[in-house]
Amino acid sequence: MKARRCSLTFRGVLSAFLISVLLEPGAAGLDVFQLHELCKFCDVEPTSCNGTGICKTDCSISSICEKPTEVCVSIWRRNETNLSIETLCHNPAEPLYGITLDDYNSTTCVMKEKNTTTGLAHFCSCKGAECNEELIFSQSDRIMEDGDAVDPTPDPLESNDSLMSVVLVSMLPLLVMVIAFFGMFYWCRIHRQRRPNRQWESSFNFKRKPIAGGLDCSDACAIMTDDDKSDSSSTHANSLNHNTEPLPIELDLLVGKGRFAQVYKAKLKQTTWNQFETVAVKIFPYEEYASWKNEKDIFSNTDLRHENILHFLTAEERKVEKQYWLITAFHPRGNLQEYLTHHVISWQELQVLSSSLARGVAHLHSDRLPCGRPKVPIVHRDLKSSNILVKNDGTCCVCDFGLGLCLDSSLSVDDLANSGQVGTARYMAPEVLEARLNLENIESFKQTDIYSMALVLWEMTSRCEAIGEVKDYEPAYGSKVREHPCVESMKDNVLRDRGRPEIPDSWLRHQGMAVMCATIKECWDHDPEARLTAHCIAERISELEDEMGKLSSRSSSAEKIVEELKIPIEVEIPEEEVKITEIQNIIAVDCSISDKK
Repeated sequence: MKARRCSLTFRGVLSAFLISVLLEPGAAGLDVFQLHELCKFCDVEPTSCNGTGICKTDCSISSICEKPTEVCVSIWRRNETNLSIETLCHNPAEPLYGITLDDYNSTTCVMKEKNTTTGLAHFCSCKGAECNEELIFSQSDRIMEDGDAVDPTPDPLESNDSLMSVVLVSMLPLLVMVIAFFGMFYWCRIHRQRRPNRQWESSFNFKRKPIAGGLDCSDACAIMTDDDKSDSSSTHANSLNHNTEPLPIELDLLVGKGRFAQVYKAKLKQTTWNQFETVAVKIFPYEEYASWKNEKDIFSNTDLRHENILHFLTAEERKVEKQYWLITAFHPRGNLQEYLTHHVISWQELQVLSSSLARGVAHLHSDRLPCGRPKVPIVHRDLKSSNILVKNDGTCCVCDFGLGLCLDSSLSVDDLANSGQVGTARYMAPEVLEARLNLENIESFKQTDIYSMALVLWEMTSRCEAIGEVKDYEPAYGSKVREHPCVESMKDNVLRDRGRPEIPDSWLRHQGMAVMCATIKECWDHDPEARLTAHCIAERISELEDEMGKLSSRSSSAEKIVEELKIPIEVEIPEEEVKITEIQNIIAVDCSISDKK
């Protein structure tokens, strides 16, 4: 409403200005609105003007001409007895005393000698209010002012300059209003864009070590960004009204391709300064609408926001390209599978990667936010190293929720049964491969994610320098199955042979790695009920990090650390599974108490 009032005021001022210009006497080029002239009108009167220089008519009567075509006229005569001046209105198209008026478009009254029916006389005609009051005789007649000769004939350029000055002065208030209006509009637009940026950037100036139990309430409600501000584009994207038209995005480079969509690195153009921000665009073809909609609906849940979940910007339906788009933050390090292929990681990097992954999955599975507000649990159902991104700070974030499922309390057993056998065969839990998922208990869906996460943790561990000899990267079961194994092939390995990825004895020579391997074994247990929860895994890794830090600070000698831990360098792995109680001198974590909490 305020903008409308401003618009009406602007139009009102503009209308008033145009009317004033149209009514300006003598304004050139506005003959459409021609007015009756105001002239001196005294007929014939005696005068003292001697016909040289500039004279006044001394006429005391001003009259509006009867017709708009009439102009102001003055006639100076000299006879044997006296001098006289006649002032009147006359139509220049008609003869006056036998002569035709010329130069009547002038704003000054310049006298010219004419031969009339009554004898010689000086005539002048002009347009303008009382312009026939002042008589200017011919250029040959000059008057002296301060001893200098002055040409009484006005300069037409000076008249034009005078008219221009009047117009400019009249337009000055209007120009000030226009400048003020556009200045306020520009300031409001820039201020509205920069205000959230300042709030967002304030979060870049601090870092916190994640608490083992999860993030605090502020973390659960506001996404944390990388040091390189890779998530900052959300501020600009969310400030735009892109419901009516697509965002100004320019696709740059294809960075990934999956079963349902392709992922591009892209440039999100900004509204000012010709700048852009890098984003990721996941493009679904029209036939994959269901997958796009499922992922969009999950991403649109504000409770999903977490530092270890890929930050979502917006979703778009591109009708012209016949595509569906998801726009998210871009992480240049790529997915975890690519990262492990090209990098051997340290023990510290393994802790950061594994703990951040556990925290992300724990947030998905949780039915409450850290601040206590209820939240709908979400299961990913396709956890694998290619669906996990590595951020610039070395942490992980979970992505690709095309097969995700919200475990809403309103879902019936039939609804859950219709979800089908989904996921990637290599990472499917035994109960999923066997199609024997317990639909009566929603925790069983979470337990399938834990199994998949255990395989990802094994892949991380296999590329950690702490295990000794590090081989080239290979996915879980890499040497036992083909590159893209089918469900039946995985059934043979996982169900019939009870096979799992190999954990060599040499891996357990590192005390922290022994805890990590024990955790992995508990997570891929054949019995879903025996598996740890994501929250417990996050706590265990965090406690392990603290314990290893304390021991390292006590002594820089590896032998002293081994002596304090009371664990021999050579560790034999029993045939049965290694449980956390066997290495409780390293770390003691009561996960059952944490889960109850």
